[in-house]
Amino acid sequence: MLQGNQVARRVWKTSVRKSLQGATEPGGPARVLLNATEEPEHAASPNGVAIYQDRFTMPGAHMEHVKRWLLLVAAAVGLSSGHAADNIIAPSKTFLEWAARPPMGWNSWDCFGCTVTEDLTRANADYMAEKLARHGWEYIVVDIQWYEPQSTGWNYSPNPKPVLDEYGRLWPVPAKFPSSTEGRGFKPLADYVHSKGLKFGVHLMRGIPREAVRRNTRILGSDRTAAQIADTNSTCSWNPDMYGVDMSKPGAQEYYDSVFQLLASWGVDYVKVDDIARPYSDHRPEIEAIRKAIDRSGRPMVLSLSPGPTPLSEGPHVIEHANLWRLTDDFWDEWRHLRAAFDMCHRWTRYRGPGHWPDPDMLPLGAIRVGPKMERNWTRFSRDEQRMLMTLWCISRAPLMFGGHLPWNDDWTLSLITNDEVLAVNQNSTGNRQLARTNDLVVWTAEAPGSPDRFVAFFNVPEREVPFDPAKALFTSPVLRAYGGPQTVSIRAPIDGAKTLYLVVDDAGDGNSFDHAAWIEPKLVGPSGELKLTELKWKSATAGYREVRVDRTVDNRPLTIDGQAASGIGTHSTSVIEYELPPGYTSFEATGALGPGARGRSSVRFEVYRENSMPSDTDRMASIEFKELGFTGAVRVRDLWERRDLGTFEGRYQQPLAWRGAAFLRLSPVNNSANR
Repeated sequence: MLQGNQVARRVWKTSVRKSLQGATEPGGPARVLLNATEEPEHAASPNGVAIYQDRFTMPGAHMEHVKRWLLLVAAAVGLSSGHAADNIIAPSKTFLEWAARPPMGWNSWDCFGCTVTEDLTRANADYMAEKLARHGWEYIVVDIQWYEPQSTGWNYSPNPKPVLDEYGRLWPVPAKFPSSTEGRGFKPLADYVHSKGLKFGVHLMRGIPREAVRRNTRILGSDRTAAQIADTNSTCSWNPDMYGVDMSKPGAQEYYDSVFQLLASWGVDYVKVDDIARPYSDHRPEIEAIRKAIDRSGRPMVLSLSPGPTPLSEGPHVIEHANLWRLTDDFWDEWRHLRAAFDMCHRWTRYRGPGHWPDPDMLPLGAIRVGPKMERNWTRFSRDEQRMLMTLWCISRAPLMFGGHLPWNDDWTLSLITNDEVLAVNQNSTGNRQLARTNDLVVWTAEAPGSPDRFVAFFNVPEREVPFDPAKALFTSPVLRAYGGPQTVSIRAPIDGAKTLYLVVDDAGDGNSFDHAAWIEPKLVGPSGELKLTELKWKSATAGYREVRVDRTVDNRPLTIDGQAASGIGTHSTSVIEYELPPGYTSFEATGALGPGARGRSSVRFEVYRENSMPSDTDRMASIEFKELGFTGAVRVRDLWERRDLGTFEGRYQQPLAWRGAAFLRLSPVNNSANR
């Protein structure tokens, strides 16, 4: 424990520069995050300021009090007040108040890509108003290319023809958004969303439309034209719609001002600006211009920057200019994406606070990849993975933007996003941080404002894509690669006495897509003769893309090998097919093959398992010592997902975790046993 001047010297050691990240919500203690040059220790000063790990709190203080306190600390260690002030970042701008809590809403990208329409937007708004608004959900966001008449699915036309006004500003396509005609833009749709008690948002690409530059449109509020402010060397690598804006040119700021004045006139509440957070340093001038433009528009608009990864080194700048910023490229329903999110959420902890939220991206839950054909494609995350996703996003206070088509939600999906005990952690907790990570076990914790209680989340995050012990495999193939080497492999596995058979295809660890594969002529062989697996109904079957099919590919094309029709089971990594075995068979035989659709990019491995091939529960046991949370006596434990008390425990709590499973708990000290 440090006292008095030791506290001041400790602050000097951890460096107050770039430290002040923002106050807590009204009524809570002011919070300062330290840019530590070494791992900070717990300390406390006589006046009640507590320093713990990467933050300290000053109970009852507002941020201005903390700034003055830091200046006194700086003086105590020999710094001039001017030097200390120069090295403190205090995001105190009004825009932070517009997102005092992590935004909660719906975004059209995961389900409709570039093809969302007014009718679909209204349908999702209706659902949110009826079923979600009372749980805190409020934003309806129309994603990319609402201005592009040629858009299809998730692909971009190489020759965009966006709808523009005379000033080079984007307008909705009337065929997609009929109410936008006669110069009304998005105002009728925004008014409809507002009438439901919700808020309306849109997506923008960084820059000025290439079509505006081609037409050389005028810039509103300036005597300049689009061609004079465009930086034609600044383009997006994945979308052809825009050129960057050269902010050194007269008329550049006026262009951005005019864009956000238009959005304000439509009643827009939230703007996701894309192609801007990466590469961040190249786009700093436009980030700053957008911040100015929003502030000058006269309307509060939450600002989200995309895509990631935003460099961690840009934390001090981004919290001064945006309400949320992406930590990743697009986050989809793939285990490797979810596993990687743990490290990113942890690394950005010091920049998390009211009004400025690190964003690990949308929630790919429910019906996603619906597209213009309204296909009922469902998230590939298992139910355990879906709970893990929601648990991490909530305990790390990430923005919650649901990506599925809301009207198609089933009861399970609805339960994930309406559990008020879980959502309260996202909206109201403090001190959110990773407490420990040991191999595949991750532990996060957070504090309950106005209470000695703590929230704890356990996560089992194994690196392997499938829940089997590779040492127990009955057969493991070499890696088959579409870009060289054998394209097929002979498979023979002993199954004498087995009751369950698991056929596994994994992606061989490279993370590439297009891992189409097939089990050709799979059969059971033994005293009972031969039994084709294509004639035996599986108990369960999963594929990393679309669905497992007999004699067809996952995308429902004829199954062929080397151009010849084949009989077998078409799948895509990561895939697990489970069979209950009839008696009388001693071996499994098949040919494993790369399937059509590999596009020269796939790499897969075939594995065969039987029952009792999964790690035991003791390998996934999670535990927490109560003293780590400051508790000295009995503690009551509540399961937030199940909404039930688990009992009262002394000293520690432990429980087994499912494969890729999570537990979300509230720990309450009994008889004031918390050591504050």
